Amino acid sequence: MHPSRRQLHNRQGGSASALFNLVAPLVTSVATDTRITDTSGQLDLFSQAGASGAVSPLIGQEGAALRRGDVDSANDRSTPTSAATPGTRTSTTATRTTGTRTTSCWRARSAGRPGEGFSFGEWVAAWRHCRRTKRNTPAARAFEDQAEQRLVELHQALDAGTYTPGPSICFAITRPKRREVFAAGFADRVGHHLLYNAIAERFERAFIADSCACIPGRGTLYGARRLETKVRSITQNWSRPAYYLKCDVDSFFVSIDKRILERQLVARIPEPHIQDLTLRILHHDPRVGVVLQDSRRQLELVPRRKSLMHQPAHLGLPIGNLSSQFFANVYLDAMDQFVTHRLRVRHYVRYVDDFILLHESPQQLNAWRDAIAAFLEEKLALRLNDGKTILQPIDRGVDFVGQVVKPWRTTIRRRTVNAALERVATAPAEDLPQVANSYFGLFRQASHSARDRARLANVVRRKGGAVDQRLTKAYA
Repeated sequence: MHPSRRQLHNRQGGSASALFNLVAPLVTSVATDTRITDTSGQLDLFSQAGASGAVSPLIGQEGAALRRGDVDSANDRSTPTSAATPGTRTSTTATRTTGTRTTSCWRARSAGRPGEGFSFGEWVAAWRHCRRTKRNTPAARAFEDQAEQRLVELHQALDAGTYTPGPSICFAITRPKRREVFAAGFADRVGHHLLYNAIAERFERAFIADSCACIPGRGTLYGARRLETKVRSITQNWSRPAYYLKCDVDSFFVSIDKRILERQLVARIPEPHIQDLTLRILHHDPRVGVVLQDSRRQLELVPRRKSLMHQPAHLGLPIGNLSSQFFANVYLDAMDQFVTHRLRVRHYVRYVDDFILLHESPQQLNAWRDAIAAFLEEKLALRLNDGKTILQPIDRGVDFVGQVVKPWRTTIRRRTVNAALERVATAPAEDLPQVANSYFGLFRQASHSARDRARLANVVRRKGGAVDQRLTKAYA
């Protein structure tokens, strides 16, 4: 016979509610905070539907995709398999470069006291965010085949302080200009999303409203409309003359000083485990163990001053990662605050490293340019690209984020239109609707795009496709 509540009260020397409060947290901690070193034991824990009210729903939604198995089997390797070590990754593709290997300028820190760290549920959420637009890629499918086991390994490696980002894949792109891209492995992309989910909100709340790119709801369309609103404001709806100054940071991504960026990040990340992951990602050198997808001859066509391969270890972020895009916004937020609060510029918009200032006086714009150039050099170790600096009247048209703001209308940049027509004309028949519709959607963002959409529709029809009457969508 079970003892009554009063009997329990008498035996323990306390109230029944006190006894209940001691037991309830114990059940919760078993399901959420306990660290288990045996991988099989961890998998058994997650397979029990009633073990945790927090973890089971996250796994259960994709239960069919979470299967156990050996990690190496998903990669179809021909070499003998070995025991998996937390934090260790190998690559199965192409030839590894034997290029310059630089000494890391940062040492891994402790993740903090036991019990502090990312939960497994946060890893699952990061994986789900990461695969939203990459689910059909070979890397994402291979990861999903063993998702639960791989997430457990990542979780345990980060908690143990042994997590290290794996090798990247390097290739060159030619549009809109020739650039060098370092693509992280899918597992590392999950880590980038984990970090972004943890710290993005606190930083983005402090960003000014005129900072665009890589912020939810603030893409190219937001930037173009923000600029048009400011142009109409300063010109009193095109009734007064005004000028614009357009500037560009020279070789921005490869010029970012990681030491300065580290100070900016650490100042606002007090949690030891989040700070540890932040610095592991920030100071990882993607050149170490890199897999070259393009030939060295193709990569050498990228100018040396824009190539991460030719920079010292403390400079540069790899183009192509979510973490790099977010870090770039954090880095230039100091300039945004300087322009808006110190210089008190009312009409200012920035998209990544391109920014525009508006004023009635060209002399004032030149003075602001000199002040910004001095600030960038002194505080951020950056410099403006003089060859891309433009100062002219607004009524000639302001080219920004692919659109041109003109009196009473916005149009698509000519270079973008010509590139769209060329790409649709050379697209395979099976990809024609998808490629054409992406450009139809882009053209519709401008107020005056009927002529450009008509030209695009004619190209689609000549290739055997069909277009609706309003020239907004293509069909096979």
